[in-house]
Amino acid sequence: MFKPYSNDDDVLNIQGDALSVTNGSSRIVLNGSLELTKDQRGLKAALALKQAVDAIVATLQADGNLPAKVKDEPDAKPGVVDNPFK
Repeated sequence: MFKPYSNDDDVLNIQGDALSVTNGSSRIVLNGSLELTKDQRGLKAALALKQAVDAIVATLQADGNLPAKVKDEPDAKPGVVDNPFK
């Protein structure tokens, strides 16, 4: 289950990796291009997107202490991963 703003690690992929919803403690980033076709595949993708957006809205509405604006720096990703192909 995607829990908005809960960490800096989770990524929700919709329709393979056509659209990614990247979690962060102060921001959520949407990347990609998603085609919502008029078929079962499109419905599945639309419902996944709706579920993610509904969870984001609910989390924001439940926070009674939202700032007017967050800092412009993106969330820090912890650590550095060594290149396994060296």
